[in-house]
Amino acid sequence: MYTLNFNENICRTCPNGNCLVKCQYIAIENKDEAISEMIAIAEGKDSRVLHECVTCYACEEYCRRGNHPFYLITQRREEKGILTAPRAITRQWINIGEPRGKYKLGKIKERVLSLGFMPELLHLVQGKLFEDVLPSYVFGQEFFCNVVYIHFADTSIIKERLPQVLENFRKLAVKEVICLHDECYGAFTSLAPALGMEVPFTPVHYFEYLYGRLQVLANEIRPLHIKAAYQRPCSSRLSSHTHHFLRDILDLIGVELVDRTYQDENALCCGDIFGMTDGYGLRHEIQTRNIDDMVEHGAEYCVFNCSNCQNALSAKVVKRGIKPVHLIDLCRMAIGEKPSIGVS
Repeated sequence: MYTLNFNENICRTCPNGNCLVKCQYIAIENKDEAISEMIAIAEGKDSRVLHECVTCYACEEYCRRGNHPFYLITQRREEKGILTAPRAITRQWINIGEPRGKYKLGKIKERVLSLGFMPELLHLVQGKLFEDVLPSYVFGQEFFCNVVYIHFADTSIIKERLPQVLENFRKLAVKEVICLHDECYGAFTSLAPALGMEVPFTPVHYFEYLYGRLQVLANEIRPLHIKAAYQRPCSSRLSSHTHHFLRDILDLIGVELVDRTYQDENALCCGDIFGMTDGYGLRHEIQTRNIDDMVEHGAEYCVFNCSNCQNALSAKVVKRGIKPVHLIDLCRMAIGEKPSIGVS
């Protein structure tokens, strides 16, 4: 059985309690209260954090000591039966990710593009940006990281399925996996190691891949000269060390990232998951604050990294006069290609 690598003493000696003090959804007053709550959780006791957590992943980033507070919170919620969504919704999501033997494989090479199980990505990966890796790709539940079930306080299903996903990659004998979604990259670089799972390949975040490709295609880049806000997804909290590539890419293609309130560590979720876990009131409040912030700071575009975030917010930002675009499509526009989804 896989066991979470968590050290209670690291919490006891924490200098700031930032994992909870910085939380944007739970009101924790100070370091002492934060440490007290985390120690209670570590000892298996009840804590209001277990009941109030909205599963935004952020405490994983806020903890600079690598002690995995979010994974522990999720694990304890499951142990205590503190569900974040009705059982029917949780079961529906688990069924969606169940391996069914209907995966798709391209011409597999030592380096492969992982599309997880997000059909939208099949349309995004085209053109010169991906000539260096395609047609080597994988798609389907057999290669789906299952990290989304952290939102539903179900770590058991992850412990059951993620090892098989890793084994499926091992059987392909791939050496490098370029992850088109943060959750997959986070699964392979953060969650799997935290649970003691061996990852048989080198994971690469697609931000890093895109930046490298744009440097190769530098002579074809025509600066876009636009202002944009970035919608940072919850799963990027598991890979904050890759976040600088976003700014590097935008600088390279002539996109000004507006200096707004809800960005970087202070980013707000797209809010979509809140409709299932905490109710539509919270979802509406978070989305409104987020989009108001984009408008107030002059964003012309909203740049998305996660397809789910894009599905949740596209229509809403359009109503406020902001154009939605996935980062990949934005990069394609900069080298003179048409985006996969029309951007008016």
